[in-house]
Amino acid sequence: MACNSSTCNSSGCYKGYEEEEQPKPNTKAAVNGGNSCQNLCVKCKVNEPVCCGIGGENSRFCKDCFKNNLYGKFKQAVTYNAMITPPDKVLVAFSGGPSSRVVLQFVHEMQYKAQKNYDANKDKSLPVFGVGVAFIDESSTHSFTSQHIEKAIEDIRLIVSNLAPPSKELFVVPIESIFSSDGIDGKERLKELLDAVSDVTGKEDLLSHLRILLLQKIASENGYTRIVLGSCTSRIACHVISATVKGQGYSLSADIQYVDSRWEIPVVLPLRDCPAQELNTLCSLDGSLKIVELLNGPCSGINGLVSSFVKVLQEENPSRECTIVRTAGKLTPFHFNRVPEIHDCNVPSATRRHQKRYTLKPNGSLSSDSFCPICNSPLKKSNFPSSLRSHGSQQNPDLFASACSSCQFQILPKDPSLMEEFLSLLPQQMITKAKHGDQGNFSLLREQIQEFLFSDGENEI
Repeated sequence: MACNSSTCNSSGCYKGYEEEEQPKPNTKAAVNGGNSCQNLCVKCKVNEPVCCGIGGENSRFCKDCFKNNLYGKFKQAVTYNAMITPPDKVLVAFSGGPSSRVVLQFVHEMQYKAQKNYDANKDKSLPVFGVGVAFIDESSTHSFTSQHIEKAIEDIRLIVSNLAPPSKELFVVPIESIFSSDGIDGKERLKELLDAVSDVTGKEDLLSHLRILLLQKIASENGYTRIVLGSCTSRIACHVISATVKGQGYSLSADIQYVDSRWEIPVVLPLRDCPAQELNTLCSLDGSLKIVELLNGPCSGINGLVSSFVKVLQEENPSRECTIVRTAGKLTPFHFNRVPEIHDCNVPSATRRHQKRYTLKPNGSLSSDSFCPICNSPLKKSNFPSSLRSHGSQQNPDLFASACSSCQFQILPKDPSLMEEFLSLLPQQMITKAKHGDQGNFSLLREQIQEFLFSDGENEI
């Protein structure tokens, strides 16, 4: 993590991605002895260190270098994976916590610098990407007072309004709006749906799936081309272990990559290389990075146990989370774990060349045409016959047979007679996918190979 030399360009330094030049080292202090250097920032060798990265004493940074190092990781992830390009409109998912606050700040800084370059450019040929912010209000699923919710939303509006210019549109959307525009009907339906799930872990996972569906809905209706999540190294490490426990090993690699294009609007994770400990430290050092008290309660069930377990591992070894994510990163990704190829002439040729260089090759990724209608996890085709045989009900075989094993066990009702009622409570997106999920894929495939198919008359030849 640390850089012990001013000329180091290791993966933990990210010197090449810092926009501002660092002050020259204080050579006088460096010559006077080792004690002086030990009391200076390991990066700039000028200022006194105020914090440590996960590398401990060997990664002592001053405030500016610490922020620049984190921003370097963010910028490298964005650049190498072509997450944000000039014609894009990105929607930042904001929960009020440290991770989402930092990613919102970094996206704003990128946009601000792009705007300055645009204003300084005479021909104005390169557009500036747009930024929106979405906050999902989940107060209907928790017992919070109306004053508490109003205060939190007011703070979020203030945070977003201060990130200007350029101005950013804020969407405050209740979680129950995934069902309908009628708030009362949506609340009742959400409550009935969550009550129909008996497993505690299943309720948390279902709520998470509804959250990403709502983000997709907001982005699609307002013309956004990317969704930016604040998922950091720590959260991804917890997901690696919890997904393994839940039997989601096949689809695990799809969830932990920088880019996830299986959705209509691609989802990107620019903080994948940033541990929560460093993000929390940055928010405590920088007074402008105000966070909002989280509205969500603590996780329980499998998710809560895994979170506690990873926290203990992190206390024993601060780099343990990075090791978990780095090890899981060796899994073969899927073909949709990349941004679709860019053909827009407004995008600089250097960006397009960079994307082709780092994008996944077809022969180096997994392919999947079938997805779980509940969690949208990619499925193995070999799982369908066994799933269909194991489910004795003929009332609704599509939903159960097309779902992954984790959703079958934790979310879907055990009693086959309750399947019809449960299906009626799901959002329309899930219902449509359960009934016609694979037909669109087969139709697309048929269109692609239409010229090679025989007609009915040719079959007799």
